[in-house]
Amino acid sequence: MLPWRRLLGPLTALMLAGAVLTPTAAAQAATAPSSGWNNWSCKPSAAHPRPVVLVHGTLGNSVDNWLGFAPYLVHRGYCVYSLDYGQLPGVPFFHGLGPIEKSAGQLDAFVDRVLAATGAPEADLVGHSQGGMMPRWYLKFLGGADKVNALVGIAPDNHGTTLSGLTQLLPFFPGAEELISTATPGLADQIAGSDFLNRLNAGGDTVPGVAYTVIATKYDEVVTPYRSGFLTGPDVRNIVVQDLCPLDLSEHVAIGLTDRIAFHAAENALDPEHAERTTCASVFDTD
Repeated sequence: MLPWRRLLGPLTALMLAGAVLTPTAAAQAATAPSSGWNNWSCKPSAAHPRPVVLVHGTLGNSVDNWLGFAPYLVHRGYCVYSLDYGQLPGVPFFHGLGPIEKSAGQLDAFVDRVLAATGAPEADLVGHSQGGMMPRWYLKFLGGADKVNALVGIAPDNHGTTLSGLTQLLPFFPGAEELISTATPGLADQIAGSDFLNRLNAGGDTVPGVAYTVIATKYDEVVTPYRSGFLTGPDVRNIVVQDLCPLDLSEHVAIGLTDRIAFHAAENALDPEHAERTTCASVFDTD
């Protein structure tokens, strides 16, 4: 095995850890009932007038990434929807691997479908990992800012990742970068310094009219350094879950799948007028 091919194993595993499941677990999740979300007859209430669109992470799908958070929101009266994006031919269940620009176009079409079904003029977006970053392309270049009120990113890689320096070794392994770009372009787009990220972040991180929230964990082993997920600009709030609850040990995967501190902070961002302080006790919030 060529030396650079040895690098690709851990590199791919870490980069794609946004929602990793075993094939059996992924198959079970993808066929599981969606527990009240993706209900196309749902009509937003006066209390929660905007539907929420959930955007999975790399290697995730519309079900497995949201088995915790989607029911959390449905229980609180939101109309909740989730999509699959970034599919590669012949690769079931594990999505978010295709070119991110194309994935943003899939999000564009899905939001239009949600707005048409619900009759709402705007939606809110919540994304995990790549799913917290990719919508920014939709907002900036595809007219999404006119259809979206807020974007909440849970451990998003807004400025890419170095994977604790691993990606900086790629130039030393001839052909490695080309292989990643060809086989999994969505992965290559997320490497810090990629052409995609340079274009996404040129001229500023945000667009007017959208409220941005980033929810990060200092134990993130995929988005490194973890503060690279932060955004700058007006109407931005960057949160570290350990500042809300020092006992929170969630890393990159857990913060999106099971972390009720992150869930509570995300709902506060969706409904800031009724926000309640997030603390360690928020894990017991069942209202």
